[in-house]
Amino acid sequence: MRRTISALAIAALAVSLTGCGAGNNASTRQVKQVTDGVEGSITKDGNNIKVVNLLVVAAGGGNAVLVGTIINNGDEEDALLGIAINGSTATYTGSNALPKNTPIIFEGERANAKAVLGGFGGSAGSHVKVGLFFAKAGEITLDAIVRDTRDDYAGVTAAIAVPMVSPTPTPTK
Repeated sequence: MRRTISALAIAALAVSLTGCGAGNNASTRQVKQVTDGVEGSITKDGNNIKVVNLLVVAAGGGNAVLVGTIINNGDEEDALLGIAINGSTATYTGSNALPKNTPIIFEGERANAKAVLGGFGGSAGSHVKVGLFFAKAGEITLDAIVRDTRDDYAGVTAAIAVPMVSPTPTPTK
């Protein structure tokens, strides 16, 4: 009898300590997104495009600036054809080629692209539709939050960096 009680006590203790007794509503099953940015993917017809931490920053002068990363995990190269924020086409600078495992990064120290929408007029805290259009994968539309230019996004501006070119001397006669 003593062995049976000990076995039942050990089984009950094991179930309660491992969390199996918490059921489908256990707090460990309620995973929350830890960033403001939204995520999405296109995984059909052999495509594998991932969009990570996508959001829009309401920059000065009524401009919107896209922040986030696009990664092509598919075997074939794709291309980013365009970006729309709330149905309006954003001005995009950077390479639109999207080879396998080479990300397009909007904003930050490792940024290699920039997307700006003039005349935005949206406010921080609201949500906007962001459409990304790809040559092979098609399109994805995500509901992204709008942030203001403070905290982590204090350095985000609508200014597009243009490399300075030294003037070429002209020969004189």
